[in-house]
Amino acid sequence: MEARVRQIEALLNQLLAEEPSYFLVSLKIKPTNNIRVFMDGDEGISIEKCVKFNRQLYKLIEEKGWYPDGEFSLELSSPGIEEPLLLHRQYMRNVGRDLEIVFTDGSIKIGTLIAVTAADILIQSTEGKGKKAVTQQLLIPFNNIKTATVQIKF
Repeated sequence: MEARVRQIEALLNQLLAEEPSYFLVSLKIKPTNNIRVFMDGDEGISIEKCVKFNRQLYKLIEEKGWYPDGEFSLELSSPGIEEPLLLHRQYMRNVGRDLEIVFTDGSIKIGTLIAVTAADILIQSTEGKGKKAVTQQLLIPFNNIKTATVQIKF
């Protein structure tokens, strides 16, 4: 199964070489030969782009003959807002948005993503309300982050 994942990633990377503003977030294959691909882009990814990549990748997989009689399914989409950020490029794309950070020790912090470097992120959060509100910035190394999820405000 791992070998097949790498083979499909290689096909997808061929497609992405032509459009470098898009990138693979994750790829999984279920035992039922259901291939799930999550992609994103530096400026987001449209439904039309997902459809285009899906059709191209499906055709390439069929041409390889890895699944006799076409016994596979392919789902290609953006990760969705509820999925945690996995890649540095995703963090870069979400500067200015609120994140819920779950630390490796289980503690949680919510704050606005201010900056991203190769090794860490900087968030700003406000504790308290009114005149007692205190705004602080916190530098968080990536290796201290268990998950980081974008928080939507309504």
